[in-house]
Amino acid sequence: MITINGDEYESEMTGKTIKEMIDTLKFDERTIAVELNEDIISKNNYSNQVLKDGDIVEVVSFVGGG
Repeated sequence: MITINGDEYESEMTGKTIKEMIDTLKFDERTIAVELNEDIISKNNYSNQVLKDGDIVEVVSFVGGG
């Protein structure tokens, strides 16, 4: 099981890269930051970092304005 922004996902996210997760959940990669198990992941590593059982992912969206 993988937890993403507080929602639990069974096997459908296990083994996917962060890039694949972003695409599956339809996040806009240009406006987010990803934290995996309390570590911020560089955008350069999204295609290399594979999700595994027990991972906790937080995806934070940037909002513009003033």
